[in-house]
Amino acid sequence: MDISSTVQTIAISALPVIFAITLHEAAHGYAARHFGDPTAWLAGRISLNPIRHIELFGTILLPLLLFLVGSPFLFGWAKPVPVNFGQLRHPKRDMLWVAAAGPAVNLLMALGWGAILKLDTLIPLNAYSLPLAKMCEVGISINLVLMVLNLLPLPPLDGGRIAVSLLPYSLAVKFARIERWGFIILLVLLYFQILDYILWPFVSLFKDLIIFLFQLN
Repeated sequence: MDISSTVQTIAISALPVIFAITLHEAAHGYAARHFGDPTAWLAGRISLNPIRHIELFGTILLPLLLFLVGSPFLFGWAKPVPVNFGQLRHPKRDMLWVAAAGPAVNLLMALGWGAILKLDTLIPLNAYSLPLAKMCEVGISINLVLMVLNLLPLPPLDGGRIAVSLLPYSLAVKFARIERWGFIILLVLLYFQILDYILWPFVSLFKDLIIFLFQLN
């Protein structure tokens, strides 16, 4: 890929990648406030403005690096939204909904990009048709990858929080202790490409569902 094509691809991908990562975090803040914890709201983090959530390495540099080295999938993170689970009205139960809010928003955004892609196929062909289609494809893919990745039952990922919420208290306490090693475990899975075998079947399944739903064949 030459420099011109690389710059064009980055320009097309930047918007869906940034929104996928940052609105995921904003969703946690909205859910936390709904269930009684105002921490993120008081910190000014309940916002749809991506700039409030951007973390230089996780939101920009890591996805860019993965793209440049030809990684089979992109992912990253934003500045974590502060959540005080102890302030939730029902901490153990409500933790599930706060954690699930991020992946749920990623699914909604994937569906939104699918709808835009369908609209792009219906309007007359113009100079923006192909770039918009490519942007939509990136939007669908990045949101599905983030959704599936974050649903892995590994603390501190959202799936780990959901598991802690669902497990009996004694097991939940023991399972939550994995969190200190969670990021290292994730890096090991990524390095040995085990994540590919875990993520892709589910990402492909949801992508096929979006293609079917919007008749994008």
